[in-house]
Amino acid sequence: MESEVTVNKTAVGTNIHPCYEIENFNYILTNNPSIICVLLYIFLVLLSVITICGNLLVIISIIYFKQLHTPTNYLILSLAVADLLVGIIVFPFSMAFSLSSCLYHEDLFCKVRGSFDISLSTCSILNLCCISIDRYHAVCQPLTYRTKINQNVVVIMILMSWGVSALIGIGVIIAGLKNETCEERCLIDVLLANILGPIFSFYLPVIIMLCIYLKIFLVAQRQARSIQNTKSGATVSKMERKATKTLAIVLGVFLLCWTPFFLCITIVPFSNNSVPDPVIETLNWLTLSNSMLNPFIYAFFYSWFRSAFRMIMSGKIFQGNFADSNLH
Repeated sequence: MESEVTVNKTAVGTNIHPCYEIENFNYILTNNPSIICVLLYIFLVLLSVITICGNLLVIISIIYFKQLHTPTNYLILSLAVADLLVGIIVFPFSMAFSLSSCLYHEDLFCKVRGSFDISLSTCSILNLCCISIDRYHAVCQPLTYRTKINQNVVVIMILMSWGVSALIGIGVIIAGLKNETCEERCLIDVLLANILGPIFSFYLPVIIMLCIYLKIFLVAQRQARSIQNTKSGATVSKMERKATKTLAIVLGVFLLCWTPFFLCITIVPFSNNSVPDPVIETLNWLTLSNSMLNPFIYAFFYSWFRSAFRMIMSGKIFQGNFADSNLH
């Protein structure tokens, strides 16, 4: 995720990034990378590969196995696609054009990097919002869940999430091109990047999701105490609560990864203190690492995802038709 932050440009000639150096206020890739730089890039490449492979497993599992063809899993599929694109597009762009270097010169590649970063991040947040709405209806309104949250509704939710995200990404590039005439940071640029942007793309959706999950938690607790129906009904209710708990953990991990960065870009521009580039860079990579963690959460909490992952990784699905397999 990219935004405006206060940086100290007085350190000319000082290496403040292991892979970059400042030369006449230009932040350029060093010709003599240090061991730290090499290890950093090896780590980031591994992070990208794990992100791609993990989310591919989620995508293939949901598409291939019919048991996983549910509205909730379709929303998880959309989230996995966004995380996959982070691994394929944003990770390489971020390694080639680091956030630190883009703080010093905003060229076209930096604008493209920022556009993909912001649009895919927004898409992840919107998908999480849609998942919370799905869970609300599944737990709080179980009798009308299948009629209100059907495949058509889920498709509309997914299309809206991706459509809004794409418009935001395009808007970032257009706004960046128009603001090139500003010698200093434009007031409108600061307003959008540090106030309105975080509010509408992070804080407001997160508050909505937290309110929804709090309501779900209260209803689920009440159901657990008052359930007096058949064993099968109790099992279904238990499964829904488990799914909600798992997806709430996905939201919790998302908050742990994203909140520090958004707090930084929101508070720091209004203070007199600059932020060291390594801190900005670390917080940015922490946000991107969230795309890697979600598949591990599914594998840890969902036995059917674990079974699907094993069948895919062992190559069993290529030895016959296992689409109708009963995943335990």
